Amino acid sequence: MKIWIRLVGGALLLFSGVVWALQGSGAVGGSGMSGQAQWLVIGLFVAVVGAILLVGGVRKLRAGDRG
Repeated sequence: MKIWIRLVGGALLLFSGVVWALQGSGAVGGSGMSGQAQWLVIGLFVAVVGAILLVGGVRKLRAGDRG
């Protein structure tokens, strides 16, 4: 069960981080975050953490560890 939590949580963090980074860079508008550099940095950090969780989960899944 933990592996699926890691996979889903990693995917959600990765997606959220990318959206926040795009908003912070000004590429995506429509919120108070648009164009603010702090959200670019926060988004990149969250996306990296999500990617690490996701890759780790996929590796464990491929190794046969379903726990």
